[in-house]
Amino acid sequence: MMIPGGKTGRGSKEAERLPFRWSYILLPLAILLLSLILAAYFYHLLPTEVAYHFKLDGTPDRWLSRPMSMVWALVPQLLLTLLAGGIIWGITRMGILSRQAESTWVKPERILSLMGNIVALPQFIVCFAMLDIFSYNSYQTHIMPMWLFLLIILGLATIGLGLFLAFTFLKAKQQLVSRQRTKED
Repeated sequence: MMIPGGKTGRGSKEAERLPFRWSYILLPLAILLLSLILAAYFYHLLPTEVAYHFKLDGTPDRWLSRPMSMVWALVPQLLLTLLAGGIIWGITRMGILSRQAESTWVKPERILSLMGNIVALPQFIVCFAMLDIFSYNSYQTHIMPMWLFLLIILGLATIGLGLFLAFTFLKAKQQLVSRQRTKED
């Protein structure tokens, strides 16, 4: 029911907002938890001065204190998780996707899940960098070169997004063909 002045009443689309689900930000939460566990495990293994920046040959050239290295490792994870949660919470509160749900061929829940969980990509990179720093300072060994890890992760992410887009286009084409068949009948 429409109230004068453009506001909507209780029985309107505003009441049909999509609910916030934790599964929309499951990956960022999991990586945040993994980062906390790694930080707790490595904290007592780290020296008082932690090397955090390395030359191309893998030797350290910048150091931080142990507590500050933990702060710089965990704060970005927390901020990225809060960003994912804030984006999803805001979209579900505004009800943008639920208004378009009837006319779209992609389910709004899938869009929200992709939007919330895509934040895990930079989180995963930060988590690897943190683990590499902890590994070097605890055991004097790097896991693998950061550039190689980035190539692998970004290549896999590109393939994954490409498959998602291909699946989406195929589904859209199938629905378009089925709509045309029903119109012809």
